[in-house]
Amino acid sequence: MKFKITFLLGLFFVLLSSAHAQKVIRLYEGAAPGSETWTHKEKEYFSPIWNTQVVTNVVHPTLTVYLPDAKTATQTGVIICPGGGFHALSINSEGIDVARWLSSRGIAAFVLKYRLVPTGEDGVKEFMEKMNKGQRFDTDPAISMGIADGIAAVAYVRKHAEEFGIAANRIGIMGFSAGGTVTAAVAFQYSKDSRPDFVAPIYPYMGAVKPAEVPADAPPLFVLAATDDQLGLAPHSVQLYGKWTAAKKTAEIHLYSKGGHGFGMRKQNIPSDRWIERFGEWLQVQGLMKPLH
Repeated sequence: MKFKITFLLGLFFVLLSSAHAQKVIRLYEGAAPGSETWTHKEKEYFSPIWNTQVVTNVVHPTLTVYLPDAKTATQTGVIICPGGGFHALSINSEGIDVARWLSSRGIAAFVLKYRLVPTGEDGVKEFMEKMNKGQRFDTDPAISMGIADGIAAVAYVRKHAEEFGIAANRIGIMGFSAGGTVTAAVAFQYSKDSRPDFVAPIYPYMGAVKPAEVPADAPPLFVLAATDDQLGLAPHSVQLYGKWTAAKKTAEIHLYSKGGHGFGMRKQNIPSDRWIERFGEWLQVQGLMKPLH
């Protein structure tokens, strides 16, 4: 009976997740660079451990596109990187739900499935076991591949900006937890073609981001976390904000007293439930919530 309920929940979330997505795009032609020999299969299922739908074993990175109604389009685009400790992707509350909120407000949204650490049947369980044993995983080569996918995603969306109805100079990237790692790494490691126009790491883990100077043309930064983050990551957000302000770059930070880690778009009946409204306000201040013409 328990298996049947879990299966039905998983099926429900798969159907819900696919609703309103216009297109799924492979990020690379052929095999992704560096993982050509990978043979494991991508899996999506409902995780009772995290109580949410997850994706594991991403081999072929993709962008799932959520375009706004043409009447409300702002010409702004945001790439969204869900979190999950580089072992899974919390695909709904840190991906699809964010994309729907943005697209309903005129912003083109692209949910990125980036490459993950290869796992067995239950990537979430494996990750939690590693965490409980205090094992390090932030040096796994798959993490640098996931970061490379974030960089490639910005370059791809910019190259195809016209067909998505967005401006080539209004493309940002945001991410949660491990997705925040990807986002922050992109903010330091971009090239001319992959420079994001704004970045928004949400409760990011900075341990896997190589130390680097803030680029001279660093994009505006929006960073947000909860002080009671169970993983103790709030200082990571503060330090990142400090680097941007020390370099005299545009930055904004929000720290909620409560919220924990991994809240995404989940409702907890506390102020952090409305964090995305703060992000929307910040986009408005940046002039990104209305079209160029």
